[in-house]
Amino acid sequence: MAKKRITRSKRKTSTRKRKGSGSITSLFTLLKQTGKWGIILFVSMIAILYLVDFLQKDHPGLFRKDTSEGIDMPGTPPPTSGKTTVFRMPEGGEIPKLTVRRKEQVIEHEGYVVSYNSTYKIANWVAYELTDEEVRNKNVERSNKFVPDPLVKGATAVSSDYSNTGFDRGHLAPAGDMRWSEKAMRESFYLSNICPQHPQLNRGIWKKLEEQVRVWALEHEAVYIATGPVIEPGLRVIGKNEVAVPEYFYKVIGIVADNRPVGIGFLFENKDYKKTTLKSMVIPIDSVEKVTGIDFFYQLPKDLQEQMESQVEWKYWAF
Repeated sequence: MAKKRITRSKRKTSTRKRKGSGSITSLFTLLKQTGKWGIILFVSMIAILYLVDFLQKDHPGLFRKDTSEGIDMPGTPPPTSGKTTVFRMPEGGEIPKLTVRRKEQVIEHEGYVVSYNSTYKIANWVAYELTDEEVRNKNVERSNKFVPDPLVKGATAVSSDYSNTGFDRGHLAPAGDMRWSEKAMRESFYLSNICPQHPQLNRGIWKKLEEQVRVWALEHEAVYIATGPVIEPGLRVIGKNEVAVPEYFYKVIGIVADNRPVGIGFLFENKDYKKTTLKSMVIPIDSVEKVTGIDFFYQLPKDLQEQMESQVEWKYWAF
């Protein structure tokens, strides 16, 4: 009985060997039929397979799977899909442009850029970026020395034009935003950055807005500001140099929040607002553009600019 079991076991083993060796026998038969070139081709294929296996193990970044074709693509880095693009405001993105024909000379200073109008002796606009670091840096004291802008070409205001007129020499880019640099502070008192303002506007709600902008700079790391008078024909003038007295002032502010630009606008009459709240004066930037003839944040992609300027997203603006 034992011999039968052994014989049966040997038969099974020999059967398995025949099944496995049949493929090998067929392969050698095929190689004999194809001759030496078949053998060379076979050996070359084996060598290529071993080389690819070696490279994949030692250099895993050399191959990536192209799922669209189902093949390995050598020499191509792994895909970078899934990474989020971080939005950043373009450099100088706060600088606007006129959409109406108006005289201007664009002058760049340490802390701001001004579009000066020598016809009216005031600015069309003043624009600048204010960072949280600049707000925290309070090393420089206020200058209080109002002088003509030495870079202005043509007619300009002088400090005496404001004397005994009842109007303040109101800053567009405030001195309080320039305490990070002695030069920036000094240049903030150039008369190209100054407009005739009602004293209670300048010292009241306008000042509150300047202070609020600094708070927003701390909250959002940076704010992008464009501000100025609304220039229109027929404005009254003051002083020997006939400096125009604006009837309205505007300010627009941009920030980056939730990886996109967000904006807010203000428009003030040149008057005393008494106890009016800043929040009640908020308007979309689009509304400011219609009044001023100025295109704000025009360097942004069109869809982002339209979204930023057409609405007020209150959750980003704490008052």
